[in-house]
Amino acid sequence: METVPPAVDLVLGASACCLACVFTNPLEVVKTRLQLQGELQARGTYPRLYRGFVASVVAVARADGLCGLQKGLAAGLLYQGLMNGVRFYCYSLACQAGLSQQPGGTVVAGAVAGALGAFVGSPAYLVKTQLQAQTVAAMAVGHQHHHQSLLGALETIWRQQGLAGLWRGVGGAVPRVMVGSAAQLATFASAKAWVQERQWLPEDSWLVALAGGMISSIAVVAVMTPFDVVSTRLYNQPVDGAGRGKLYGGLADCLVKIWRQEGPLALYKGLGPVYLRLGPHTVLSMLFWDELRKRAWRGQRQGS
Repeated sequence: METVPPAVDLVLGASACCLACVFTNPLEVVKTRLQLQGELQARGTYPRLYRGFVASVVAVARADGLCGLQKGLAAGLLYQGLMNGVRFYCYSLACQAGLSQQPGGTVVAGAVAGALGAFVGSPAYLVKTQLQAQTVAAMAVGHQHHHQSLLGALETIWRQQGLAGLWRGVGGAVPRVMVGSAAQLATFASAKAWVQERQWLPEDSWLVALAGGMISSIAVVAVMTPFDVVSTRLYNQPVDGAGRGKLYGGLADCLVKIWRQEGPLALYKGLGPVYLRLGPHTVLSMLFWDELRKRAWRGQRQGS
């Protein structure tokens, strides 16, 4: 990979993922609804308001209008900017320190960078999840928080639950992004190098990054989906007066309850739509990031 300063990687990574978010946010809305549907209920005991990707898109558009497909976009952009800015910055620092040259170094660097990014971006993801779950009563799944906006949601949570309330659910978000980030950054670098070695495509072509992103997205979805389901549930659950979740006590408790009450396959609820969201987002963000890095690197060389 071309080398650019970590601060440049921060800006490029955040920008690339925010750009990808604009295109994939409707898929995130559908994914959130599917993962909350039938919460802690055995299969077949609840009405399936959302069935598959296409039918779910139509259902959201009918209930909330076409603009409903972009619910939580502002919170999503804030999350992508915070989380991925920190993630790419820390990953770039680790690579410059030579960690990526060590056995398993890219996996470790990706996991640690992802954990730090998830922690920083957790309040934005909390609000994003709650905004995207909101809909008319007839189509509601999961708890409804009735927020009016990103800033209004942050203010309400701060006022009712204090500073700690903004980081409620972070215990599910950190492992979610750790495994996803490790899989994404490690497999993208390896897949891109593998494609270049085969010389199927011109070395400087954007198609090399596209192919690497497509391979990377498969690994991301496979390891990340169960944590994604758990994270959605933890963020959206109602809380008591002390700010404690009424449904789940944490990551392990959520995993056990889903497994016992909904069955193990519930941890992969909406796998198809999850891939349709994570796949394009991974491909687009890694493609944009790679292209921006190459341009920045060329600018540095010309300037020197």
